Amino acid sequence: MLFEFGFSDRKLLQARSKRQASHSVPAAICSHRSSTYLPPAICRVRIPRPGYTNPMQPLSLEQILSDEQLRKSEFPVAAEKIFLGHAAVCPLPRRVVDAMTDFALSCAVKDQEDAYAPGRMVETRQLAARLLGAQPTEVALVGPTSLALSYVAAGLTFRRSDNVLVYHDDYPSNVYPWMALAQKGVQVRFLNIRELGRIRKIDVEGQVDESTRLVALASCHFLSGWRIDVPAIGEFLRQRDILFCVDGIQTLGAFPTSVEHVDFFAADAHKWLLGPLAAGLFYVRQDVQDRLQPTVFGWHNVRCPNYVAQENIVHPPDARRYEAGSANLLGIAGLEAAMRLLLDLGIERIAAELLRKRNVLIPALKSKGFTVLHESAPPEHASGIVTFLKPGTDMAQLHSRLTENNVVASLRTDRTGQRYLRFSPHFYNTDAELRHAVDLL
Repeated sequence: MLFEFGFSDRKLLQARSKRQASHSVPAAICSHRSSTYLPPAICRVRIPRPGYTNPMQPLSLEQILSDEQLRKSEFPVAAEKIFLGHAAVCPLPRRVVDAMTDFALSCAVKDQEDAYAPGRMVETRQLAARLLGAQPTEVALVGPTSLALSYVAAGLTFRRSDNVLVYHDDYPSNVYPWMALAQKGVQVRFLNIRELGRIRKIDVEGQVDESTRLVALASCHFLSGWRIDVPAIGEFLRQRDILFCVDGIQTLGAFPTSVEHVDFFAADAHKWLLGPLAAGLFYVRQDVQDRLQPTVFGWHNVRCPNYVAQENIVHPPDARRYEAGSANLLGIAGLEAAMRLLLDLGIERIAAELLRKRNVLIPALKSKGFTVLHESAPPEHASGIVTFLKPGTDMAQLHSRLTENNVVASLRTDRTGQRYLRFSPHFYNTDAELRHAVDLL
């Protein structure tokens, strides 16, 4: 059956275009790249910048960390400040900015959907599938993590005797959608653990029963930085026929992330993925797509040939069923560029570099009297998040000092009111930057 769901499906039926089309931008750019108005034309040559590299040319971690001019060109924030807040909202790499700018400029002279090269959406899903170890048919582009997790909570059918297991001290986006199920008579259980964020397989095993229908956890705790063993927990839950939903925003782009034993996975792009806000990924395992009913409906995810509403609601046979309306093409253009950058660098190499940076930070912080959360976490549970405190010290004042000295970090608070500072450097941060940030404390 030929489905007509709109833009992306029409593009699926066309041959992929050559990549240079996506790098042709109108020259009528006034304030963006020139103070002089240029007549409408097509400019295929970028204005060179110091240290500029071809956006299609792969980079290596060694190049970035050994060539300061290149580092500051590819990551403009590095020329302005020391950015250690990637677990919050990241700055955009040059390549991501260029991809979004080129697309936006193309939209100035044509239909926005036509400005998106044929086959590009297909390639974006393929890149996402590579990151996740999934199939492109299992990937939806729905934007915010909160939205995707809410789709799962609202789209599954629960009985009043069912229960779901969640962690109350997780980020609110992965708590509130499940708490709302109580209105349907579902029992919402909060995982009981001893240390903030330190969730182990044994903790999950001991707190599920025959009425547990779903467990929702984060791949890494946003405050403590503890990474859970997703494969082990997921394999156990699969054996028990319990669905497993993962908020992966704190690991995707930073550590290898496999969804082999996961049913649902959501992650926006604006943290470790180095992409724009509200341009995230939503994975739904093929075998459970029929169980997760779409809760939003529109021209894009319901069959409507020639944009004529039909007598019956018929969804696409894959994860596009969760994409109801027009795509966030500007954000997706940035997402695509971000994923290409990370895949070229290699996620395993990025992970190793983040753990190395962690090992630089922790001894330096301890030498100044700070307590680091999960400082002795083994590599399989450690992350790029380094959170610390010092009893009797005004952590907010320290945060202000960092900000005044152009160091971006995060000030966070736990349920008891205890305040912490959180460093979350990415691969392009240098050891010198880390040492300078610690020296300011």
